Amino acid sequence: MTLKEKVGQLFMVDVFSSKSKQETDKIHKLIEDFSIGGIIFSKGGPQRQAKLTNEYQQLSKIPLLIGMDAEWGLAMRLDSTKAFPWNMTLGAIQDNSLVEETGKQIAKHCKRLGVHVNFAPVVDINTNPKNPIIGNRSFGEDKDNVTAKSLAFMKGMQTEGILSSAKHFPGHGDTDSDSHKTLPTISFDEHRIDSIELYPYKTLINEGLSSVMTAHLNIPSLEPRSGYPSSISENVVTKLLKDSLNFNGLIITDALNMKGASDFKSPGDIDLAAFLAGNDILLISENVPLASQKIVSAYYSGAITEERLAHSVRKILFAKYKVGLHKYKEVEAAYLTEELNSIGNEVLHEKLVENSLTVIKNDQAILPVKNLNLKKIAYVSLGDDSGDIFYEEMNKYTQVDWIKGAQLSDIIEKLKAYNYVIVGLHKSNANPWKDYKFTDKELVWLYEIARLNNTVLSVFSMPYAVLDLQTTANFKGILMAYQNSKTAQQKAAQLLFGAIEATGRLPVSLGEDFPEGTGYDTKSLKRLSYGIPESVGMNSYKLKRIDSIVEITLSEKMAPGLQLIVARKGKVIFDKSYGYHTYDQTRKVKSSDIYDLASLTKILATLPVTMELTDKGVISLDSKVGSLLPSFVGSNKEHITIRSMLSHYARLKAWIPFYIKTLDTVTSKPDKKYYTNKASEEFGIKVANNLYLRNDMKDSLMLRIKESELRDRLSYKYSDLPYYLMKSYIENYYGSSLAEITQEHFYAPLGANNTGYLPLNRFDKKRITPTENDTSFRYQVIHGYVHDQGAAMFGGVGGHAGLFANANDVTKIMQMYLNKGYYGGKQYIRQEIFDQFNTCTYCDRRVRRGVGFDKPQLGSSGPTCGCISMESFGHSGFTGTLTWADPEEEIVFVFLSNRTFPNAENRKLIYNNIRSEIQRVIYEAIDY
Repeated sequence: MTLKEKVGQLFMVDVFSSKSKQETDKIHKLIEDFSIGGIIFSKGGPQRQAKLTNEYQQLSKIPLLIGMDAEWGLAMRLDSTKAFPWNMTLGAIQDNSLVEETGKQIAKHCKRLGVHVNFAPVVDINTNPKNPIIGNRSFGEDKDNVTAKSLAFMKGMQTEGILSSAKHFPGHGDTDSDSHKTLPTISFDEHRIDSIELYPYKTLINEGLSSVMTAHLNIPSLEPRSGYPSSISENVVTKLLKDSLNFNGLIITDALNMKGASDFKSPGDIDLAAFLAGNDILLISENVPLASQKIVSAYYSGAITEERLAHSVRKILFAKYKVGLHKYKEVEAAYLTEELNSIGNEVLHEKLVENSLTVIKNDQAILPVKNLNLKKIAYVSLGDDSGDIFYEEMNKYTQVDWIKGAQLSDIIEKLKAYNYVIVGLHKSNANPWKDYKFTDKELVWLYEIARLNNTVLSVFSMPYAVLDLQTTANFKGILMAYQNSKTAQQKAAQLLFGAIEATGRLPVSLGEDFPEGTGYDTKSLKRLSYGIPESVGMNSYKLKRIDSIVEITLSEKMAPGLQLIVARKGKVIFDKSYGYHTYDQTRKVKSSDIYDLASLTKILATLPVTMELTDKGVISLDSKVGSLLPSFVGSNKEHITIRSMLSHYARLKAWIPFYIKTLDTVTSKPDKKYYTNKASEEFGIKVANNLYLRNDMKDSLMLRIKESELRDRLSYKYSDLPYYLMKSYIENYYGSSLAEITQEHFYAPLGANNTGYLPLNRFDKKRITPTENDTSFRYQVIHGYVHDQGAAMFGGVGGHAGLFANANDVTKIMQMYLNKGYYGGKQYIRQEIFDQFNTCTYCDRRVRRGVGFDKPQLGSSGPTCGCISMESFGHSGFTGTLTWADPEEEIVFVFLSNRTFPNAENRKLIYNNIRSEIQRVIYEAIDY
C-alpha cells in the first residue's frame, strides 16, 4: 500500500442513499483518488443502499468497511425496515437473553445489507433526566443494568459476525446539552467517571468488544486544556482507553462534523488531531482531501511515525478480514426488503414489548382489571399522538368508552358515570428525541381526572414524563409502556385486562416514589391475548391458504361474507373479516359485526348454565326429565337422562316444525288466529318485524314436545328437543329468562359484550348480518331476529338457537372451556364438571357426541377435518357457523357466516366442506 492508500483507510465517509445521484457520485472520487477505508450510510432505503454498496465496493481496490447507526435497527436510518424498541424500553426487560436476541436480529439485518459495523450499543448511563440526546437511547441509569444489557446486545451482534461499537466514550449520559450542537461539559472527578461512566466499558472490553466510539465532550478532570474535546484528547483516547483500560480494538471518533468537534478546529486539523490522539477511524470528515494532506504532511514531518500509522491500518484491515471482506460478495438485491422484514422481527418485537411493560403503581391490585360485569370503563387520551390502537385493543376485552370534550368540565361531568378510568399519554414514536412531556394544560386535567375513583395512567412515552407530576397519590395504578408503537399500545391493553403478565422494572428513577428498579409483577387472568402466529408455533405463510379458500367461498357465493378467528395457546393469531353482509355488497363485514350463531347456542348458552347447575349439585347428568319438569311425569320422556338426551341418544325426534301448524292453510302465511302485526296483551311474543305470536302458544309448543313420539330404535339422532327441555328447566329454576341468566352468569363477566339474545334490543341493526329472505313463514328478510323458526316462536330466546355474537366473543367462551372453566380470574365451571360434559359416553355405540358438545367423527365423515384430537369439542350451526376447540393443540377455531342469505337452500358451504378444509389448513400450519 502507498502512503496515500494507508492514510485513506483511516476515513469513513457518510453517504445518504436518499440523495441525488450527483451527490452519491461524489464518493467515487474519494474512493479512486484517496482510497477511503469505509462508508457510513445514513438516511435512505435498503434497495438504494444495496445498489450503492455494490457500486462503491466494485470501485474500491481494498474492500470498504461499511458502517451504520442502527441502535434500534436499520430503521434508525432507513425506510422500509424494522424498528425494534429503544434502549430505554429494553432496559426494563429482566430477561437479558431477549436483548441478546435483539442484537442478533439487528446484526442479521446488517449482514444482509452488506453492513459490517453497527455503531451500537449505546452504553451511556443516563443519570440526567434532562439529557437531550441520550435519554431513550440509554438502557437506563443503573450501571449494572446498563452493563448487562450492553453486553447482551454486543454478544448478539458479534455472534452474527457484525462489529459492535460501544459509545459514547467515556460517557455522555450525564449531560444537559447535545454534542451535535455544542461541546457538553462533564464536570465530575476521575473517581466518579471511573466508577460510573467507565463501568460498562471495563466489562465489555474484557468480553471482546470490537470497537469504541469516542465522544466530543469537555472533561476537565481528564483533559486539562480548557474546552478541548475528549475525542481528540490523547489523555482520554490513548492514556485512558488504550493504556489504562487496555483496549486493543478499533477506536472510532464520533462524527467530526458535529459542532462539539467542528467548532473547535477547522476541517483537516480536527482529523489530524483525532488521529494523533489515538483514534483509528475518522468518522465523517468534513474534508477528506484536506485531512489526507494534513496527515501525510504530518507523516513526512515526523509527527506521525510509520509504526503509528501502520498500527491503525493493520487494525482496520484486520477488522475487514474479521467481517469476511477477504471473501467479499456483493449484496443480493432480490428479496432484500422482504428478508429484512421477515415475520421473525415481529415475533421478537412482540416479546420485547411484553417483557418491558412495567407497573410502577398498583394500589389495591387494581391491575389487571377484574370483574368486568362490575366495571364501567372510560378512556381519556392525552398527548400529541394517536391512541386509536390502544382503544381498539381494550374494546376486545369489554366495552370501553372514549370520553372526549373541549373543556375539562365536560370531561369530568361525563366521567361521573364511570367507576374505572384509564388515561393514556400518547407521544410521538417517530424517534427517541421527540417531546415526551405532558403539557401544562394536560397536567391540570390529569390532576382533576385522578381525583375520580379508580384512575389508571398508562404512559406511552419516555418515563421521565412522570417527573412533571407534582403528585401521583390519586392514581390507583400506573403502567409504563415507554413508547407509543402499535405493539406497545396492543400489549399495554392486553396487560391491563390480564391477558399477559407485567414483569418489567423501571430503568430510571422517577423521584422518591419510584426509584430505579420499581415494578410490580401482575398475574395472567388467562384472558385471550392477541399476536403473531409464529409466537405460538404457527406458520403465517401456511395460514394464508385460508384466504384462498375464503376467496373461493365468496366468489362461488357459498356465503356473502364471514368472520374467522384462530387462537392457539390462549392467543388470537388469525382474526379476519371477509366479504359483505349481503351479495349487494353495500356493507363490508367488520370484526364487530354480529351473526346469528344458530345451534352454537346449544354449547354457548344452554350448556354453560347446565354445567353450572351440575357444578352446584342442583342437577347431575343422571337427572331425569321427570325430575326436571314435573309436567313431563307420566310422559314417554319421564325417564330420559340429561346425559343421554344431550348426547343425542334418547330416541327423541330431530325437531318439530311448530310453525307449520300456525300457517293459514289457504295462503300458507301466518294465521291471524295465532299472529298479529301489533303487540298487545294477548299477542306479546315477537317473532319478527311486525309479527307477534299469541302468548299461550309457548305452553302449546311444550305440550307438543311432551306428546311427541319417540323414535322406534335407540340410536344416535341429532335433536333440538333436549334444549327446549333444558331451557324450560333453567328458566323455571332461576325464575328468569335464559337471555338474562346467560348475560348475568357468563357473558357480562367474560366481557362478551357482543353476545346475547335479542340483538336489536342492544345493537345497531347495521352491525347485524341478515340470515334469510324468509318466503315460507315470516315473509320478510330475517334481520336481527333469530333464523330458527322454533326459537322465533319462543320470542327469539331458545335453548337450541337465538344467540347472536361476533367471532371474538365466541372465542372467549371457547377459551374458557379450553381453560377447563377458568377465564378472566374466575372459575366458572370446575374442571371435573367440564370433563364430564366433554366425554363421549356412548362412543362404543357409534355415538360421537359428548354431553352437549359435538366431537370428532368416529368414521370417515363428520364435523371436522379428521386431523384433530379426540379430546377436541365444538359445534356447528345451520346458518353457516362453526366453533371448535382442541385441548391437545390448544387451538380454538371460530367460523361465522350467513350462508343462508338470501336462501337457506344454498348448501354449497356444506357440500364443499369449507369449514373443515379451513380447519385442515390450520392444523397443517402448526410448526411446533
